[in-house]
Amino acid sequence: MNITNNVNTLAVLKKPRITEKAGVKAESENVYTFEVTKRATKKSVIEAVKQIYKVTPVKVNITILPVKNTTSRGKRGKKGGAKKAVVYLKKGEKITFI
Repeated sequence: MNITNNVNTLAVLKKPRITEKAGVKAESENVYTFEVTKRATKKSVIEAVKQIYKVTPVKVNITILPVKNTTSRGKRGKKGGAKKAVVYLKKGEKITFI
């Protein structure tokens, strides 16, 4: 793998999605959720998780979260959509977030 591919692979994961549901799934089912870039694929997410966290995912699901219209104090706006990846790990492997 050349250096430019390596940089692109590391830039695939934006940040972990830390929610109540994600925390419960991480503890009980060994499933972790990340926000990823719009062009991320399952293979690129697998490579990024391997390189950053030194664990091998069993399965990855990718979901696109839609843009939602909102109203606040009489003004209309939009909540930005996102793309998230759900990463399944083997039993015994863990990812720790600081």
